[in-house]
Amino acid sequence: MIPIVMIIFLPLLLPGIINRSKAIMAGRKGQSIFQPYYHFAKLLGKDEVVSSTAGFITRIAPLIALAATLVAALFIPMGWQKSVLGFGGDFVLVLYLLALAKGIMVLAAMDSGSSFEGMGASRELSFTAFLEPAFMLILSALIYNGSLQSLASIISWHSINFHEVWSLISALLIASALYIMLLVEAARVPFDDPNTHLELTMIHEVMILDYSGFSLALIHYTAALKMLIYCSLISNLLIPGSFFWAPLIYFVLLFCQLVSIGLVESLMARFRMNRNLELVLVPVSISLLVMAALIARTLGGW
Repeated sequence: MIPIVMIIFLPLLLPGIINRSKAIMAGRKGQSIFQPYYHFAKLLGKDEVVSSTAGFITRIAPLIALAATLVAALFIPMGWQKSVLGFGGDFVLVLYLLALAKGIMVLAAMDSGSSFEGMGASRELSFTAFLEPAFMLILSALIYNGSLQSLASIISWHSINFHEVWSLISALLIASALYIMLLVEAARVPFDDPNTHLELTMIHEVMILDYSGFSLALIHYTAALKMLIYCSLISNLLIPGSFFWAPLIYFVLLFCQLVSIGLVESLMARFRMNRNLELVLVPVSISLLVMAALIARTLGGW
């Protein structure tokens, strides 16, 4: 019950904390951390304007993306709580569901008939081409060292253990790779700027320019939910085995990740496109390093 409540109500709090952190860094009071909830409710009550050149994909894409992301979130453990759903090898389904959510939005951008949105879709897919192999390599490494279990069991089995150097190294490396993937998937600095309106720098925002009202509210909620998925995976990896302190540690780690995103966006500028593609290769390199470390541990008997 608690994971379902968290999946439904917690996502919109994440961008609120990030925006508040950025405001404090800029010396401003900033808006309330609950502002995304007000914005979401306001969009739900607005009418939609649909382009005359758009087809049926544009109309159904936000619903399909939200449904796929919601189902994927049900397989993710929310801190001390087990995942709502789970079975052996369910991580493959999670990957396909997240890919479906992104793929349908890319099709919607192409369906609009705008070359501008097609440019954004092309840039989005160029990042995905490196992120999905990195995610699969990370999971493959964890499976090699353990067994074919559910995603929640795999993450729990490889959570950080400060008394074992291999566990410490692998957990920190995987968490850092997932953090970079979080920045990419959430369209945050230095890969993208959610507040930009410059044609040459827009990636994710340009794909949803034709949306308004109810559909735009679903898109914003889906993006926040995807951010929660990655943040929960990172937090679960860094939670020690103590059950008593797990809830507190989960929310502290979640808060620290959001504040760090705000700090990054306050202290860094968006990278050039060619630099972004180079940085996206970092999770792939880290995942290969983790796989090599876990294989060495298994073969060496350490």
